[in-house]
Amino acid sequence: MCVCRWMPQPHHLAFPGILNGGICGALLDCHSNWTAAWHLMRKAGVESPPCTVTAEFAVKLRRPTPMDLELVVRAEVAFSEPDRAIVEATIEANGKLTASCRGVFVAVKEGHPAFHRW
Repeated sequence: MCVCRWMPQPHHLAFPGILNGGICGALLDCHSNWTAAWHLMRKAGVESPPCTVTAEFAVKLRRPTPMDLELVVRAEVAFSEPDRAIVEATIEANGKLTASCRGVFVAVKEGHPAFHRW
């Protein structure tokens, strides 16, 4: 499991006191993608992570995510193959689940537009 602690900033606001849902999605996508890359790297026994991209991604916004609390983003690989991982992730605020996702993240090869862009 990979855990991130993150504090929203004023420009992440949807409406007073509440984080924008698109920012929730971006947090979950990014954290899940890096979790997949890290997992695939370790599973393959290599020294650097493969370049992974989001192939499929579904977010559930379960309740408003507050702006004034540190958020905890957790991601865990539910299943993997040599070139892909299914990751489930959550956002919590003060111990309460506010958003969740499940996505498929695929390692791309040279020639793909995203290959080693990060």
